[in-house]
Amino acid sequence: MTEKITLHLPASEEAIKMLKPNTFVSVSGTLYTARDQAHKRIAAAIRSGEKLPFDLNNAAIYYCGPTPAANGNIIGSCGPTTSGRMDAYTPLLIENGLKVMIGKGVRSVDVTQAIKKHGAVYLVAIGGAAALYQSRVKACELIAYPDLGCEAVYKLTVEDFPAVVTIM
Repeated sequence: MTEKITLHLPASEEAIKMLKPNTFVSVSGTLYTARDQAHKRIAAAIRSGEKLPFDLNNAAIYYCGPTPAANGNIIGSCGPTTSGRMDAYTPLLIENGLKVMIGKGVRSVDVTQAIKKHGAVYLVAIGGAAALYQSRVKACELIAYPDLGCEAVYKLTVEDFPAVVTIM
């Protein structure tokens, strides 16, 4: 049986350094959802010196646009989206403290270099497993950009959220 590695969020630099590529991790703690339109706004806020919707220092972003909750659920479907959509903005967010990104798919050379330079980590989530991820969300709060609908920024509390260490 493989040892279960747990990553508690927000993640410390020491915890990230303990991870190994191609290993499964169980993520627990605070994740912020953000897709391309939210990234665009966050990057613009950084560039203009505006207050951000959440503290990027040691933060974790899940590339996800959850659907509305139904039938008393905490959250609707919340599977990962393609990470490459955020690549134009990600190096800036990493330079400003972002440490953990969770999504699916490959990353650009610029993002990979920023991850390595700043001691961050990219975790891959399982595409097609939205119901599994929905079951791992214990709390969900809308915190920014409600006009973006499912692409708004949500603060999630997750437990045993499965992912694979891909880039560090």
